[in-house]
Amino acid sequence: MPGSILPAILALVAAYLVGGIPFGYLVVKWTTGADVRTSGSGNIGATNVLRTTGRAAGFVTLLLDIAKGFFSVWLASTLTAGNIHWMSAAALAVMAGHGFPIFLHFKGGKAVASFVGAFLYLTPIPLLAVIAVFLAAVIYTRHVSLGSVLAAGTFPLAVWLLMQPPLSVVGASIVSAAFIVYRHRANIARIRAGTEHLLSLGGRKHRESTQSDWRTRRP
Repeated sequence: MPGSILPAILALVAAYLVGGIPFGYLVVKWTTGADVRTSGSGNIGATNVLRTTGRAAGFVTLLLDIAKGFFSVWLASTLTAGNIHWMSAAALAVMAGHGFPIFLHFKGGKAVASFVGAFLYLTPIPLLAVIAVFLAAVIYTRHVSLGSVLAAGTFPLAVWLLMQPPLSVVGASIVSAAFIVYRHRANIARIRAGTEHLLSLGGRKHRESTQSDWRTRRP
């Protein structure tokens, strides 16, 4: 195997394995002894950790999941002398690791936070632009899932318009966006049915009241 290929392959394998570290599962297990997969939506991501375990655990999970995305692309850059094509592949690999972690029998999360970390390194300006879309959607609707879908859906366009990068980066942005939207298909169905969870930083009573408020606003 050529010497230039071996570091790239190692970078992709490392990205997948790092992506597969289930920080949400581990944080909840270490702090409460519970299995987060048996509570709330059953997801190992920061939103479900926040909803079921609390703000501190949710925030730590979010930071760690973002960090593994950022680290994976940085590592690919380091091992391949900044090769943008391998970095793009590493961004997809870390998301695949989070979505299908070998450590949890290939049943993982939606990979939004690892997506943020990976593309914060790879395409920071377009990523920050779609974070604004995410925040606007979540503030108005209180649906994290809707914000994630809208941000992912606009991300490839933002990448193309703001950077006009190589096709490998555009391709990675399209694949990652499609992956996130696909992983949210059940959330989309619940949004249409009016049964999707609302984001709340308060207690259970506050969550119930905001759910009621949102339903009364629906036409």
